[in-house]
Amino acid sequence: MATIEIPDDLLDLQRAAEGARRAATAGSYSPEVWRPWLDAAEAVQRAVTEHAAAFGVSRYELEMAVKKAARKADESEAG
Repeated sequence: MATIEIPDDLLDLQRAAEGARRAATAGSYSPEVWRPWLDAAEAVQRAVTEHAAAFGVSRYELEMAVKKAARKADESEAG
């Protein structure tokens, strides 16, 4: 797999979605609590799809690279 450049906006969207997931799953389920997570996840998927199409890269590989980079960034900040 070739190295895929990840724009900051995709990384920011993924990190926001992860934060929203943590908040949504921290307590009891309710549609209102989960809506921000679902909206953030949808925004990530839409942006990844658009970027992959615009730059001719594998959508799947881009998504995996974005998720990995977001985890790495979060670990760096936590450590």
